[in-house]
Amino acid sequence: MITGEIKNKIDQIWDTFFVAGITNPITVLEQMTYIFFMKMLDDKQLQEEENACDWDCEVENPTFLNGQLWVNPEAVSDEERAGVPYENLRWHVFKNFGADNMFKVVRQSVFEFIKHIGTGDESAYSRYMKSAIFLIPNARTLAKVVDGAGCNGTHQHHTNGADTTVLGERVA
Repeated sequence: MITGEIKNKIDQIWDTFFVAGITNPITVLEQMTYIFFMKMLDDKQLQEEENACDWDCEVENPTFLNGQLWVNPEAVSDEERAGVPYENLRWHVFKNFGADNMFKVVRQSVFEFIKHIGTGDESAYSRYMKSAIFLIPNARTLAKVVDGAGCNGTHQHHTNGADTTVLGERVA
C-alpha cells in the first residue's frame, strides 16, 4: 500500500480529474498511465544521455531524435504535416510551457507520438493504442496533473501500487 507523500500526490491528481469531470476510476487510471508513460520515456532518455556523456559515446536508438522533426503519420492539417521538434515532445521541455501551449503540444503531438512509438500494425501495443483517446479536457487540468505527476517518485510508484490505490480507494 502507498502511504504518505506519494499517496497525497496521487489523491491530488485524482481530485484534479474529478473536478474536471473525469470520475470513472478506470478512465482516471488510463489517463494517468498515459501521463506517467510520457514522463518515463523522457526520464529514460535523459538517463541514457547522461550515461552516453559519461562514456563519451552516442545514445543508441533514442526515442527523441535530436534536431529532427516528428510528423504524425495521421497528420491532416498543414500545421501537423509541418512536424514538431522531437525536443518539444519531451517531458522536461513541455512541462515548462505555459498551460495553453502545453495542452496544445501534449494533446496534438505528444499523445499522438506515444500512440505511434515503435509500433508495427500488428503489435499488441499498436492495437491497444489505436483506440486510445486523450480525455484531459483543458489546459488547467493538464497543468495540474503534469505538476503532480512530475514530483519525484510519483510515476515510479504508479506501477508499484498507485493504480491499485486509485481504484481501491476511489471505487469504495
